[in-house]
Amino acid sequence: MSNLENIGFSDWFKSRVDEQQSAAHGVARIVSVHKDSYMVTRGDGEVYAELSGNLLFSTESAAGLPTTGDWVYADYFDDDTHAIIYGVFPRKTLLKRKAAGKLVDYQLIAANIDGAFIIQSLNENFNLRRLERYLAMVNEGGIEPVILLSKCDLMPSEEVREIKNSVRAIAPHTAVIEFSNLSRENIDSIVGMLKNGSTYCLLGSSGVGKTTLLNSIIGSEEYETKSVSKIQSKGRHTTTTRQLIRLKNGAMIIDTPGMRELGSLSVDDGIDETFAEILELSQRCEFGDCSHTNEKGCAILAAVKAGDLSEQRFRNYLKMRNESDFNQMSYLEKREKDKAFGKLIKTTMKNKR
Repeated sequence: MSNLENIGFSDWFKSRVDEQQSAAHGVARIVSVHKDSYMVTRGDGEVYAELSGNLLFSTESAAGLPTTGDWVYADYFDDDTHAIIYGVFPRKTLLKRKAAGKLVDYQLIAANIDGAFIIQSLNENFNLRRLERYLAMVNEGGIEPVILLSKCDLMPSEEVREIKNSVRAIAPHTAVIEFSNLSRENIDSIVGMLKNGSTYCLLGSSGVGKTTLLNSIIGSEEYETKSVSKIQSKGRHTTTTRQLIRLKNGAMIIDTPGMRELGSLSVDDGIDETFAEILELSQRCEFGDCSHTNEKGCAILAAVKAGDLSEQRFRNYLKMRNESDFNQMSYLEKREKDKAFGKLIKTTMKNKR
């Protein structure tokens, strides 16, 4: 097996090689992104890299630039101590969210992920509505989710069981595992899910124990964590960048910074998959254009009234659906403006020459 295959260069990517790019450049994978610079690997060490001028200026939006986990066309220079990136491979999967704040744009989290471990702690961090947002984001990316409930050693087993049942009610086809970094309960089960050549990521709010879990998986305190606050009973945010890490068993894992905001930007498919039972109910509504707000004959409202569907879950569905529709419309308008501005710049530069 080649070095590239060792870091996930599967037949899927081999079949999508651009012959022209391949003839001119080598192949590498993005390990981490630091503003305008990158770290890349060919499976035999990491090298600092930067974008070629052509790639930087020909890319229409930030979504077209490399992110952690991407496969790229790159050449190494200066005795393999520096690299230039010339192009990005098609992505098998992509994890993205709305950029924080009022900006209507994507923030890329990671690409070419096979499995996403969504972590919530079993103390006051646990939140079903937030979990639904993570699931929608992961499902939209075409990535298989696994839900991990950390700090199970802090809760009575009966309460842990109740929380797991509430999670299974909203994600019946998703694996749910409680674990403890302190007692190492179920750590071996999590490690057993990591397959050679596959790429995974850790998702969750600050302090739920993502980096501590990574250290538990590795078996050493390789990555920095901060002490747990006795007042809040949660850890403090340590990870500040996304980094691809290769494990001893050949799997790769990306630790991500905690996310304070999870805006929904065009996640229609992800919402439909996450709220599959609501989508199924909507098909039973009396009217095809039912808004599910006050119409007679609405199957969803009937299910809420009968107690068959949680009102909170339905409200979260409506909220995410409205956010997704609004952000998608705003994003398309923004793209049109950006394209028009780009054409203006090119015309101006051409006339100037």
